[in-house]
Order: sequence, then structure tokens, then C-alpha cells
Amino acid sequence: MLFFLLRRTGTMILTALCLSFIVFFLTNLGPNLEKIAKYEGNARMSDEEVARWLENNGFRQPLVVRYGEWLGVWPGWTRQDADGQVVAGKCIPVGSDPAAAPAYCGILQGEWGNSRVFREDVSSIIATRLALTGKLMLWVMILMVPSALILGVLAGMREGSRTDRTLSTVSIATTATPEYVSGVILIAVFASSAVGLKWFKGTATSAMESANFENFFLPVLTISLYGMGYIARMTRASMAEVMTAQYIRTARLKGVAFRDIVMKHALRNALIAPFTVIMLQFPWLLNGVVIVETLFNYKGFGWALVQAAGNNDIDLLLGISVVSVFVVLVTQLISDIGYVYLNPRIRIA
Repeated sequence: MLFFLLRRTGTMILTALCLSFIVFFLTNLGPNLEKIAKYEGNARMSDEEVARWLENNGFRQPLVVRYGEWLGVWPGWTRQDADGQVVAGKCIPVGSDPAAAPAYCGILQGEWGNSRVFREDVSSIIATRLALTGKLMLWVMILMVPSALILGVLAGMREGSRTDRTLSTVSIATTATPEYVSGVILIAVFASSAVGLKWFKGTATSAMESANFENFFLPVLTISLYGMGYIARMTRASMAEVMTAQYIRTARLKGVAFRDIVMKHALRNALIAPFTVIMLQFPWLLNGVVIVETLFNYKGFGWALVQAAGNNDIDLLLGISVVSVFVVLVTQLISDIGYVYLNPRIRIA
């Protein structure tokens, strides 16, 4: 197990470096840097002025060097005056003493940069928005996972029955319906005057401060419906396969009650495959809530991603990418370890 964890940790670090470098390369293309120069300077800057601004702010260095500065393994750039005195640099805040500034100031040192749109530290923005999305994810998982497992188990217990066909149809319908379609339908039916059922609020902005059933249920239900069908179908397939296993047939021939067969023998083995799918819902929820958060004006992690991408906020976009990659890799590791403990037939090589 220790060797497995060390090997997976090394793979995770290498994967994170590769993915972060790709994102860094894409966000630091020439047109994006030109937009930054005009945003920070003047929208009517000439090409010469743009080139001078980029040179003075360290953007003309080789890409690998700039990536090392952002990561925190390469000393930050500095700018000197005519007398050779350092007057500015990546690690030198405005108005501070250059001599007291550290040489390294990247991700590894906890310096995530500053958002050019929000004018705040990127780490504080991500922490705030991630907490809001985390609250949304928690309630989505509470509603989605038990509902999906129940639907899948009930459908898979008696494969081919009317209950199986009905629940399978519901599962396929929820998975086939995009979130923006189900969200609009739920708002139109339950939160507008079009139908008259004003049971809930059509916006979740107030839920950021104080979430309750009225202002938070619709976004939670919208996300849950989409993911619930996929988990239910996987559970149904796994349950149907287990119910045809030899030991289940033996238990039936011995006269064991059908309820005991399902609860004591079939259920645990049937939940092994859905466990992996459930774990993969976390990275999907983290980045897949963009549409729902935008639709319900819930300013969480996905909303911040849209703002960063739409406004060319490189530091914030890179910070969000790092968190996303970390969540994906960690959930995959937890999924692999959990699968081993749930299925004794699997051994770590």
C-alpha cells in the first residue's frame, strides 16, 4: 500500500505539472497578454507601448522561466532603474522596500497572485467561492446519491419487470436532459407566475448568505436530477448482474427470504461499481456547476471560472485550474483505494 501511494503521488504530481503548464501556456498567448497590457494601461496603447509595458512587467521572459516564477521554483523578475537599483518586481509589492522582498513568490510559497478583475488576492477569492460551491455540492450529494442508489437497486432487483422499465426510463430521461433545460423548466413551473406555483425562488443569490429550502432547493434539484440518472443506471446494471450470480441462486434455492438476499448478500457487492462513479461526481460537481450557478446567479466556484475566463483574468484562471486538477486527482486516488477495500478480489500491484 505504501509503495502504491508513493507511486500514485508521483504520478499525480507529474500530471498536475503537465496540466498546469498547458493551462499556463494557453492563458499566456500573445493576444491575451496584449489584452492585459491594455487593461492595465490604456485601451488605446500602440503596439510599441504594449511591448514596452510587457517588457517592464516581466511578460517577455521565456515561457518556462515565467512558469517557474508562477510555480515558485524560479526567482521572480525584477526591474532596475538607470542607477542599477531594483525598483519593481514580481515579488515586490507596490510601495514596499525591494531589499526586504523575497526572491521566490509563487504557488509553492502561497502567493497565488492578484485578480485583475476583482482586485483581490486569488487565494481569498478561491477560498470564498469554493466554500459556496462546497455547500452546494454537499446538499446535492445528500439528495442525489441516496435517491440514485434506491432507484438503481429497486430497478435491478427484478430485471425486466415493470418497475425496472419505469425507473430505467426515468433515469435515462434525467440524464438526457441538460441542466440548463431542467433548470429553466423548474424555474418556470415552481418559481414564476407562468404556472402560478411560486413555491421557490428563481435565484439563489440570497442562499450565499443564508440558505434555506425556498432559495436553495431548485439549484440543488437541478444538479441532482442530471447526476442521479447516471448513478442509478450504473447501480441498476450492477445489481442486475449480482442478482444472477451463482451464490444468489443458491440462496434462493435454500429458501432464504428475498429481502434478506438483497440486503445481506447482493447489496454490498452491487455497490462496488457505483462507488467509483459516485467519487467521480465530485470533480464534475466542482466544474460542472457553471451553468447552474450562472442560471441561478449563485456566485460560487463555477461562476468565478466564468468571470475569470470571460475577463482574461490569468492569475484567477490559473488558481482555479490548480484547485480543479487537485480535486480530480485526489478523488481518483480515494476511489482507487476505496475500490480495493470494497472488493477483496482486487489487490494493489
